[in-house]
Amino acid sequence: MEHPLSRLIDQFKLLPGIGQKSAERLAFYMLSLSKQKVDVFSDTVKQTRAHVRYCECCYSIAFEARCRLCLDPTRNQRQLCIVADAKSVFSLERMQRFKGVYHVLGGLLSPLDGIHPEVLRLKELLARLRSSSFDEIVLAINPSIEGEATIMYIKSLLAPLSLNVSTLAYGLPVGADLDYIDELTLEKAYIGRSVEEKMSL
Repeated sequence: MEHPLSRLIDQFKLLPGIGQKSAERLAFYMLSLSKQKVDVFSDTVKQTRAHVRYCECCYSIAFEARCRLCLDPTRNQRQLCIVADAKSVFSLERMQRFKGVYHVLGGLLSPLDGIHPEVLRLKELLARLRSSSFDEIVLAINPSIEGEATIMYIKSLLAPLSLNVSTLAYGLPVGADLDYIDELTLEKAYIGRSVEEKMSL
Protein backbone atom coordinates (compact mmCIF):
# COMPACT_ATOMS: atom_id res chain seq x y z
CA MET A 1 0.00 0.00 0.00
CA GLU A 2 1.24 3.50 -0.88
CA HIS A 3 2.47 5.68 1.96
CA PRO A 4 -0.02 8.54 2.64
CA LEU A 5 2.68 11.15 1.94
CA SER A 6 4.30 9.48 -1.08
CA ARG A 7 2.64 11.68 -3.70
CA LEU A 8 3.41 14.88 -1.79
CA ILE A 9 7.02 13.82 -1.24
CA ASP A 10 7.38 13.05 -4.96
CA GLN A 11 6.11 16.53 -5.81
CA PHE A 12 8.61 18.21 -3.50
CA LYS A 13 11.41 16.13 -5.04
CA LEU A 14 10.67 17.84 -8.35
CA LEU A 15 12.01 21.09 -6.86
CA PRO A 16 15.69 21.87 -7.57
CA GLY A 17 18.06 20.91 -4.76
CA ILE A 18 15.43 18.86 -2.91
CA GLY A 19 16.32 15.22 -2.25
CA GLN A 20 14.40 12.46 -0.53
CA LYS A 21 15.06 13.56 3.06
CA SER A 22 14.37 17.23 2.40
CA ALA A 23 11.16 16.31 0.56
CA GLU A 24 10.05 14.21 3.51
CA ARG A 25 10.73 17.08 5.94
CA LEU A 26 8.72 19.47 3.76
CA ALA A 27 5.86 17.02 3.48
CA PHE A 28 5.63 16.54 7.23
CA TYR A 29 5.92 20.32 7.73
CA MET A 30 2.94 20.84 5.44
CA LEU A 31 0.97 18.45 7.63
CA SER A 32 1.73 20.62 10.66
CA LEU A 33 0.14 23.67 9.03
CA SER A 34 -3.50 24.61 9.44
CA LYS A 35 -5.84 24.06 6.51
CA GLN A 36 -6.08 27.84 6.10
CA LYS A 37 -2.30 28.22 5.74
CA VAL A 38 -2.12 25.33 3.27
CA ASP A 39 -4.91 26.93 1.22
CA VAL A 40 -3.07 30.27 1.19
CA PHE A 41 0.13 28.52 0.14
CA SER A 42 -1.49 26.57 -2.70
CA ASP A 43 -3.55 29.56 -3.87
CA THR A 44 -0.42 31.74 -3.94
CA VAL A 45 1.42 29.19 -6.09
CA LYS A 46 -1.52 28.93 -8.50
CA GLN A 47 -2.12 32.67 -8.77
CA THR A 48 1.57 33.46 -9.20
CA ARG A 49 1.91 30.88 -11.96
CA ALA A 50 -1.25 32.15 -13.65
CA HIS A 51 -0.41 35.85 -13.61
CA VAL A 52 3.37 36.10 -13.93
CA ARG A 53 4.57 36.99 -17.43
CA TYR A 54 7.75 38.14 -19.13
CA CYS A 55 8.55 41.85 -19.22
CA GLU A 56 8.28 43.09 -22.81
CA CYS A 57 11.44 45.17 -22.34
CA CYS A 58 13.98 43.14 -20.33
CA TYR A 59 12.26 39.70 -20.32
CA SER A 60 12.47 39.29 -16.57
CA ILE A 61 9.30 38.24 -14.78
CA ALA A 62 6.51 40.72 -14.17
CA PHE A 63 2.80 41.04 -13.43
CA GLU A 64 2.28 43.76 -16.03
CA ALA A 65 3.64 44.39 -19.53
CA ARG A 66 6.78 45.85 -17.96
CA CYS A 67 8.51 44.81 -14.75
CA ARG A 68 8.98 47.08 -11.74
CA LEU A 69 12.67 47.65 -12.56
CA CYS A 70 12.01 48.80 -16.12
CA LEU A 71 9.32 51.14 -14.81
CA ASP A 72 11.56 52.57 -12.08
CA PRO A 73 12.61 56.11 -13.19
CA THR A 74 15.57 56.08 -10.78
CA ARG A 75 17.35 53.22 -12.59
CA ASN A 76 20.37 54.08 -14.71
CA GLN A 77 19.08 53.57 -18.25
CA ARG A 78 22.60 53.79 -19.68
CA GLN A 79 23.95 50.72 -17.88
CA LEU A 80 22.73 47.33 -19.11
CA CYS A 81 23.37 44.05 -17.34
CA ILE A 82 22.96 40.89 -19.41
CA VAL A 83 22.00 37.76 -17.46
CA ALA A 84 20.97 34.24 -18.34
CA ASP A 85 17.69 34.10 -16.45
CA ALA A 86 15.35 35.97 -14.14
CA LYS A 87 16.81 34.24 -11.09
CA SER A 88 20.08 36.05 -11.72
CA VAL A 89 18.21 39.37 -11.67
CA PHE A 90 16.95 38.51 -8.20
CA SER A 91 20.49 37.59 -7.08
CA LEU A 92 21.99 40.84 -8.34
CA GLU A 93 19.17 42.93 -6.86
CA ARG A 94 19.81 41.40 -3.43
CA MET A 95 23.32 42.88 -3.71
CA GLN A 96 21.68 46.34 -3.88
CA ARG A 97 24.60 47.82 -5.78
CA PHE A 98 23.76 47.57 -9.47
CA LYS A 99 21.40 50.43 -10.38
CA GLY A 100 21.07 49.90 -14.12
CA VAL A 101 18.64 47.84 -16.18
CA TYR A 102 18.69 44.22 -17.31
CA HIS A 103 18.33 41.99 -20.32
CA VAL A 104 17.44 38.34 -19.69
CA LEU A 105 18.68 35.94 -22.36
CA GLY A 106 16.47 33.03 -21.35
CA GLY A 107 19.30 30.53 -21.01
CA LEU A 108 22.87 29.79 -22.05
CA LEU A 109 24.29 28.38 -25.26
CA SER A 110 24.41 24.61 -25.07
CA PRO A 111 24.28 22.87 -28.48
CA LEU A 112 24.15 19.42 -26.86
CA ASP A 113 20.92 20.45 -25.13
CA GLY A 114 19.52 22.04 -28.26
CA ILE A 115 20.07 25.61 -27.05
CA HIS A 116 21.45 27.49 -30.05
CA PRO A 117 21.81 31.29 -30.53
CA GLU A 118 18.39 31.60 -32.14
CA VAL A 119 16.77 30.14 -29.01
CA LEU A 120 18.09 32.94 -26.81
CA ARG A 121 16.86 36.53 -26.85
CA LEU A 122 19.85 37.79 -28.80
CA LYS A 123 17.91 39.45 -31.61
CA GLU A 124 15.97 41.38 -29.00
CA LEU A 125 19.25 42.33 -27.31
CA LEU A 126 20.75 43.69 -30.53
CA ALA A 127 17.55 45.62 -31.31
CA ARG A 128 17.65 47.16 -27.85
CA LEU A 129 21.32 48.09 -28.13
CA ARG A 130 20.74 49.78 -31.48
CA SER A 131 17.72 51.75 -30.28
CA SER A 132 19.22 52.95 -26.97
CA SER A 133 22.50 54.45 -25.80
CA PHE A 134 24.45 52.57 -23.14
CA ASP A 135 27.65 53.62 -21.38
CA GLU A 136 28.40 50.10 -20.18
CA ILE A 137 27.31 46.55 -20.88
CA VAL A 138 27.82 44.21 -17.92
CA LEU A 139 27.95 40.49 -18.67
CA ALA A 140 26.82 38.80 -15.44
CA ILE A 141 26.79 35.18 -16.54
CA ASN A 142 27.75 32.04 -14.62
CA PRO A 143 31.40 31.01 -15.19
CA SER A 144 30.52 27.58 -16.55
CA ILE A 145 31.47 26.08 -19.91
CA GLU A 146 28.09 27.14 -21.30
CA GLY A 147 28.42 30.55 -19.67
CA GLU A 148 31.86 31.21 -21.14
CA ALA A 149 30.66 30.12 -24.58
CA THR A 150 27.70 32.49 -24.28
CA ILE A 151 29.95 35.38 -23.20
CA MET A 152 32.27 34.83 -26.18
CA TYR A 153 29.35 34.69 -28.58
CA ILE A 154 27.79 37.87 -27.19
CA LYS A 155 31.14 39.68 -27.42
CA SER A 156 31.34 38.74 -31.09
CA LEU A 157 27.87 40.22 -31.62
CA LEU A 158 28.77 43.41 -29.76
CA ALA A 159 32.05 43.96 -31.59
CA PRO A 160 30.62 46.08 -34.45
CA LEU A 161 28.71 48.30 -31.99
CA SER A 162 31.79 49.77 -30.24
CA LEU A 163 30.44 49.44 -26.69
CA ASN A 164 32.15 49.37 -23.30
CA VAL A 165 31.82 45.81 -22.05
CA SER A 166 32.63 44.52 -18.55
CA THR A 167 32.43 41.08 -17.00
CA LEU A 168 32.18 40.11 -13.35
CA ALA A 169 35.52 39.59 -11.61
CA TYR A 170 35.14 35.91 -11.02
CA GLY A 171 36.70 35.30 -7.70
CA LEU A 172 33.75 32.91 -7.90
CA PRO A 173 34.42 29.19 -8.29
CA VAL A 174 34.20 27.90 -11.85
CA GLY A 175 30.84 26.24 -12.38
CA ALA A 176 29.23 28.34 -9.62
CA ASP A 177 25.61 29.38 -9.94
CA LEU A 178 24.85 33.03 -9.15
CA ASP A 179 21.64 32.00 -7.41
CA TYR A 180 23.64 30.22 -4.69
CA ILE A 181 26.37 32.84 -4.19
CA ASP A 182 26.09 34.93 -1.04
CA GLU A 183 25.60 38.68 -1.39
CA LEU A 184 29.09 39.61 -0.13
CA THR A 185 30.89 37.37 -2.63
CA LEU A 186 28.64 38.58 -5.43
CA GLU A 187 29.18 42.21 -4.44
CA LYS A 188 32.98 41.79 -4.48
CA ALA A 189 32.77 40.16 -7.90
CA TYR A 190 30.67 43.06 -9.15
CA ILE A 191 32.95 45.74 -7.69
CA GLY A 192 36.03 44.06 -9.15
CA ARG A 193 34.52 43.42 -12.57
CA SER A 194 36.98 43.79 -15.43
CA VAL A 195 36.30 46.61 -17.86
CA GLU A 196 37.42 46.05 -21.42
CA GLU A 197 38.12 48.63 -24.07
CA LYS A 198 35.41 49.48 -26.54
CA MET A 199 34.91 46.57 -28.86
CA SER A 200 35.34 47.24 -32.53
CA LEU A 201 36.19 45.27 -35.64
